[in-house]
Amino acid sequence: MAMGRSVKTSFTAGELGDQLLGRGDLRAFENGARRLRNVFIQPTGGVTRRPGLRHVALLPGVAKLIAFEFNTEQTYLLVLSERLLQVFMGDVPVAQLAAPWTAAMLDNIAYTQSADTLLLVHPAMQPQRVTRSSHTAWSIASWNFVAEPFHRFAPGNVTLAASAVSGVAAVTASAPVFQAGHVGARLRIGLRKMLVTAVASATSATVLVEEGLDGTAPTADWDEASFSEARGWPVTVCFHQDRLVVGGSRDLPNRLWLSRSGDLFNFDLGTGLDDQAIEFGLLSDQVNAIRAVFSGRHLQVFTSGAEWMVTGDPMTPASIQLHRQTRIGSATTRIIQPVDVDGSTIFAARSGQAVHEYAYTDVQQAYQANDLALVARHLVQAPVAMAYDQTRRLLHVAMQGGWMATLTLYRTEQVTAWTRQDTDGRFVSLGEIDGTVWCVTERLGRYRLERLDDALALDAGLDGTAAEARTHWSGLEHLPGATVQVVADGAPRGTVPVVAAGVTLDEAANTVQVGLGFAHLIEPLPPQLFAAGGSRTGPLRLVAATFRVLETAALTVDLGRGVAPVPFRRLDTPMLDAGPPRFTGDVTLRGIGWRRDTLQPLWRIEGATPLPMTLLSVTTETRMTD
Repeated sequence: MAMGRSVKTSFTAGELGDQLLGRGDLRAFENGARRLRNVFIQPTGGVTRRPGLRHVALLPGVAKLIAFEFNTEQTYLLVLSERLLQVFMGDVPVAQLAAPWTAAMLDNIAYTQSADTLLLVHPAMQPQRVTRSSHTAWSIASWNFVAEPFHRFAPGNVTLAASAVSGVAAVTASAPVFQAGHVGARLRIGLRKMLVTAVASATSATVLVEEGLDGTAPTADWDEASFSEARGWPVTVCFHQDRLVVGGSRDLPNRLWLSRSGDLFNFDLGTGLDDQAIEFGLLSDQVNAIRAVFSGRHLQVFTSGAEWMVTGDPMTPASIQLHRQTRIGSATTRIIQPVDVDGSTIFAARSGQAVHEYAYTDVQQAYQANDLALVARHLVQAPVAMAYDQTRRLLHVAMQGGWMATLTLYRTEQVTAWTRQDTDGRFVSLGEIDGTVWCVTERLGRYRLERLDDALALDAGLDGTAAEARTHWSGLEHLPGATVQVVADGAPRGTVPVVAAGVTLDEAANTVQVGLGFAHLIEPLPPQLFAAGGSRTGPLRLVAATFRVLETAALTVDLGRGVAPVPFRRLDTPMLDAGPPRFTGDVTLRGIGWRRDTLQPLWRIEGATPLPMTLLSVTTETRMTD
C-alpha cells in the first residue's frame, strides 16, 4: 500500500477547462484548479473570496459605463442609458442630461477623452462631445468640424451641375445620388463647398453655395462629406501624437482619418505638409472594418479581420506607414474598448471565445497577439465589456451569459489565472475608476449601478450603523420582496425577507450588512497518480488534508463525506451571535473512505457564509492500493 503526499502552494494558473484533465504534464495543471467561483486569485498565488457589490443607484434601463478622469482628485463615472446621461462622483449623482442616443446604440458607442471633454461616436449618431465645466455643470453638443473630411462615394462618371454659382442653387446629378439623409450635409464641386438644404429626388437637391463656384457646367470633379446621415458617422476615435484619429464609418468601414496636428477637428488634407491631416484606407486580402483605434507605443488599429500598426515618428503624410501584424479580428456586433495592461493592449477576439494580449516584441520589432484564455476557454464566452483594476491587477470581463470572468495578470511573475464571478442576476456593463470597479447589473427585473466594495460581503448590499441597537432596518427599496442575508455586528444572521423596504432581526444590532448572498467554490484538479510502470494504481484514499488560511473567519470543507460540508470553527470562537475572529494558520482534517473515481476532487471548499476567506496552500496525504 503506497503513501503519497502533495503540496499545492499556488493557484496562479486559475480555473482550467475540462479538456486539460489529462494534461498532468503541464505546469498549468500543477498550479491550476478545476473550479474557482466567486474568488479572486492573488498575484502571490493565494485564493480569496471576492468582495461584495455595494448598491449605488437604480437605473432607468440598460446602461453603459464610462470613466471620466478630470484630474487625480476629480474623477467621475458617466452612465449612459436611453436618451439620458447621468454623472456620478463617487456614489453621489451630480448631474443628469438629456442625450441623443438610444438604448439600442449603447453596445456600439465608442469614446475617448481629453482634459474636460469626452468624445462619443456611433455609426448611426452624429458625433457628440460631453464637456465638464464644474462638478455639477455638464453639457452635450454635436462636434463642430473646423474642416470636415470629404470622399467620393459615387462612381467616377457621375456628374453634378449647379444652377447658380452663389446663393441658393439647384444641383442636378447625372445618376441617382441624393437621399433624405443628405439634408444638412456638404458637397464640394471643384473643392468649393455647398450645404444641402433639401432633397427633391435621387438626382436633384437644393443647396446653399458657401464658396463661389467657377461655373454651372456639369462636372465630375465633386465629392461629399465623409460623415452624414446619408453615409453614416464615425465608428471609433482616439487621440494620438496630438491628432484626433477617427477609425471607420458606416459606409467607409476600413478608412482612417487623422486630423491636423494640434487642430483636432480640422481634417483638411491641404498640400501634404507635415502638420496637415492624413487619410487612407486599410486595403488587403480580407475585410478590415475598423472596430477600435488605440494609442499605445504606436497607433494600433483593431479591425474585424486583423490587427495593424501605424508608424511614423512623428506621424506625417510623408512618414506614415501601415503594417498588418496579426490576424485575430475584433468583435463585430459591439464595441469593446481595448484596455492597457503594463504597456500591452488587451482586446476581445471576434470569435467571442478569446481575450488577446497585443504586445510589441523588441526582438522581432512587431506585435504578437497571445491568447490569454487558451486554458480557460469555457469562461470566456461572448464578452460584452472589460475593465482593468490596476491596483489588484485584475481584468474583469462581463459575458453575454451574465457572469463575469476575472483574470489575474502579472506578466513578470508568469501569472495568468482566470476565475468566474456569479451573482443573483447578471453583469451587463463594467467600468473602473481609481481602483474601484463599477458594474451595471440586472436583478429582480431592474438595472442597477453597483461597485465592488471590500467592506461588504454581500451583493446589491448596503450597510448601516446605529448608536442604539435596534431590530428593524429600512432603506432596502432596491430589493422589494427579496430574501436577503444579514450580517449583524460582524456575525451572520441567516436569511430574512424584505418587507416594506426593510428587514427585522431576531436580536437587536448596532451594525448590519444586508444584501443578496453568493457562494464561493474552490475545487482542485484530480490527482495525478501513477505507479512505477506508468499506469495508475488501484483505489485511492484521502488520509488527511491541511489547509493553510489567512485572516479567515469561516471555512467549510467537503472531504467526500456527502453533500454536507465539514464546517471549520476555532475552539475559542465566541458566542454564536458575535462575529467570529479571523484565523491565520493551518487546519488539518482527516478523510475517510476509499474512492475509485479519481476524477472526483479529493477536497472541495464551498460556502455562502458572508465572511472573509483566503486560502494560501493545501497539503494532502493519500494512500493507494496496489
